[in-house]
Amino acid sequence: MRTIDIHAHLVPQCLWRAFDAGETWHGIRHEPGEGQGFAVMEGKRVELGHPKIRYTPEERLQDMGAQGIDMQVVSIHTPIFSYHLPSEQGRLLARDFNDEVAGMTRQWPDRFAGLATLPAQDIDAAIDVLDHAVNRLGLKGAELDMAVNGRTWDEPECLPLFKAAESMGALLFFHPQPRDNLVLARTDKYGISNSIGVTVEDALLVATLIYGGIFDACPDLKVCVAHGGGPACFGMGRLDRGWQVRSEARIHIQKPPSRYQSCLYYDCVVDSEPALRYLLDHVGSDRVVLGSDWPFVKWEDSPVTWVKSLESLSQEEKDRILRKNLEVLLGI
Repeated sequence: MRTIDIHAHLVPQCLWRAFDAGETWHGIRHEPGEGQGFAVMEGKRVELGHPKIRYTPEERLQDMGAQGIDMQVVSIHTPIFSYHLPSEQGRLLARDFNDEVAGMTRQWPDRFAGLATLPAQDIDAAIDVLDHAVNRLGLKGAELDMAVNGRTWDEPECLPLFKAAESMGALLFFHPQPRDNLVLARTDKYGISNSIGVTVEDALLVATLIYGGIFDACPDLKVCVAHGGGPACFGMGRLDRGWQVRSEARIHIQKPPSRYQSCLYYDCVVDSEPALRYLLDHVGSDRVVLGSDWPFVKWEDSPVTWVKSLESLSQEEKDRILRKNLEVLLGI
């Protein structure tokens, strides 16, 4: 049975070639350090972390085989989104990344599909780049951060991007930055900016899209949220209560938020069987897909083995998570 992974990060080889030559990559410079060292942008150091993040496509394929993954849907490593760049520079970064991903999908069409990165700091430019990525390069959609330079996705100027993605049938995969979130602004004790911070951002994104009326405006929009949407599903009762008692929560939607939770897709990176069972029971088994968070989450011994081992899931639920839902969602 084929397995498809929606959540697989990529630092492109064009960045590593620039670093090896002692050059910057779209304003990002390399600083030596433990492991792969650091990427430095806007005065911030981002640990490049896991040694696999530098893998060539061929090395990546070997690792996928060991993990039982037949196809990865690759997307940019989130710290290098670079939404701080001027629009034209953002276009150039996106072109380099998207062209490299498209090359991987052409050379290994049965092993890789791709999500573009967009210059989301400029919505018009983002629409142009998405159109090129989907309709010329054959990518399946785009990965986006949870907010862009302080702008959340319910702002009116963002709606044209959602409309465009809907018309193209493009998937928008939302993923937060582990080193730039609300929890990190308060504390980084115990590593909770990653373990809790990213999932807080996931839940905020879900609430923002729902309360913002995005799924009423774009009923056929394809959206997937990383890490099972964080605690969003668990918190739907409170979101519904807020909708009932606060008039500002009803400005854009006429139905309680929980009625919209099955408009989204969610990956299975929730790290416990009870959490995955809860998610399936509340959003439906047709809305949960396989994610590995490659290469940053250590699985024992692989995400595929983990899903297959879960006693509370039926075989049909496992089949949907491992391949069926993404085959339909991405037209693979």
